[in-house]
Amino acid sequence: MTDVFGNALEDLLAARAFGAAFPGVNVWEDGDNAFVEAELPGVTMDDIEVDVMGNQVVIKGERNIPDEPGGVYRRRERPQGKFSRRLTMPWDIDADKVEAMLQLGVLTTKLPKSEAAKPRKVPVKAA
Repeated sequence: MTDVFGNALEDLLAARAFGAAFPGVNVWEDGDNAFVEAELPGVTMDDIEVDVMGNQVVIKGERNIPDEPGGVYRRRERPQGKFSRRLTMPWDIDADKVEAMLQLGVLTTKLPKSEAAKPRKVPVKAA
């Protein structure tokens, strides 16, 4: 009995973690752009949506793992279902120039900084 309820609790906690921090991401910048790399194993391009507004990017989609016919799961740590991850950048994003590419289960999204967010040199004048 403990095994049955113990596994159910573990499955519930895994599902909760799936919604909260899936996909796992790395965020980095190179000066003019930020890059978000999201791990999305088992997800196809048709299952992913990337939305950008102001200084936020949202990665959402759904991962479906088919059941094994005739099989009985004893442990299921690879959660499935809908997911959504919202990230806030410290500057506005130029939404017209955003690019996203899925390769080998990693979604890489390039988020160019808006012109207003880029540093500018200010000429210094003599008094």
